[in-house]
Amino acid sequence: MVSESTSTAEDTASEPNPAHESALATARHQLAEAASIIDIDPNIVERLNHPAAVHEVTVPLKRDDGTVQMYQGFRAQHDSVRGPYKGGLRYHPDVSREECIGLSMWMTWKCAVMDIPFGGAKGGIVVDPKDLSDAETERLTRRFANEIRNIIGPMTDIPAPDMGTGAQTMAWIMDAYSVQESQTTPGVVTGKPPVIGGSKGREEAPGRSVAIVSREVLEYYDNPLEDATVAVQGFGSVGANAARLLDDWGATVVAVSDVNGAAYDPEGLDTRSIPSHDEEPEAVTTYADETISNEAIFELDVDLLVPAAVGNVITEDNVDDVQADLIVEGANGPTTFTADSILDDRGVRVIPDILANAGGVTVSYFEWLQDINRRAWSRERVNEELETEMLAAWEAVRREVETRDVSWRDGAYIVALSRIADAHEYRGLWP
Repeated sequence: MVSESTSTAEDTASEPNPAHESALATARHQLAEAASIIDIDPNIVERLNHPAAVHEVTVPLKRDDGTVQMYQGFRAQHDSVRGPYKGGLRYHPDVSREECIGLSMWMTWKCAVMDIPFGGAKGGIVVDPKDLSDAETERLTRRFANEIRNIIGPMTDIPAPDMGTGAQTMAWIMDAYSVQESQTTPGVVTGKPPVIGGSKGREEAPGRSVAIVSREVLEYYDNPLEDATVAVQGFGSVGANAARLLDDWGATVVAVSDVNGAAYDPEGLDTRSIPSHDEEPEAVTTYADETISNEAIFELDVDLLVPAAVGNVITEDNVDDVQADLIVEGANGPTTFTADSILDDRGVRVIPDILANAGGVTVSYFEWLQDINRRAWSRERVNEELETEMLAAWEAVRREVETRDVSWRDGAYIVALSRIADAHEYRGLWP
């Protein structure tokens, strides 16, 4: 996921290309797999296969040269049985209706596995943010906020940052919404700057949760951090924070990468000497003494591999090259359903994104609580609360894995679906 933030074209997915499954196809496969293990009402599963709503808007932008350009925007709202919709907004050329639906489903599971009182949503604009000036980005964001104003709000749907967006984007959305509502409403988004109601520790939270879960799973398999080798694919907010924490805690981080390639040192990198994408974009290889290709990072014989960039990077085409013993998913959906099945058959344990990178939505929940109560928390309290919540979720998933003898992904889905199904059973279906 995504960093400090949250978040679909046909509702009915076609047969997926196993080498590049859509987020929606993968999410539905995973739902069906988990539902086959537990006793869950098939009518609830049918409801969860579809979003509650998908909103599509066309956003006009006056460019700096005076021309007007139209952009497509989406907001998928999957399920709100446990609370308001929650999920990120991304600015990326590959944003689509189908992708937003799939990612919104993952947000539903993620909130449930963390036992957070939110449902799942996701959205974005089909745009390359690198093509926009800062002024154009602000105008596009404010207009998009106005287009979706009637479907978001602190008690209905709470966006957050995602790929191509950040704290400033959320500040513009909050301001646009607040102006229209004639009152300052910080709880309408999370991932804001702390000075206007954001939470300390929010930006690094997904990476911190990845590091916490990595520590726990390594120790679970009798491989303490001090003896572990780690490779991290992606050095943005999630990957950099995870790599640096694991490095601080004693792990040997042998490789980190960005779009240009990977820095590699079998003796261990100094992860803090390599700038993250936020600090200096696409600079990993510039600061490396030795480099390898992006493909080669998956082939390293390491104890732990953390794919923390984008989705669909471990596929049927390259899964046989993966040499790691453990995979902790830092990105959303980095492993296709087919590749996941192959890894499971090989005995490679995969800790799913809905648990591993859930620190982002968890601290977003803390931010929302702070906004509602108008009381800020210290960074120390945020990190302590996050540690507590992550360990509680880890234990819940571990119990299912051990009791049912299932994979870690199935264990996480069982925890999530059991909670969602119980909520649907109690609330029922409006006639």
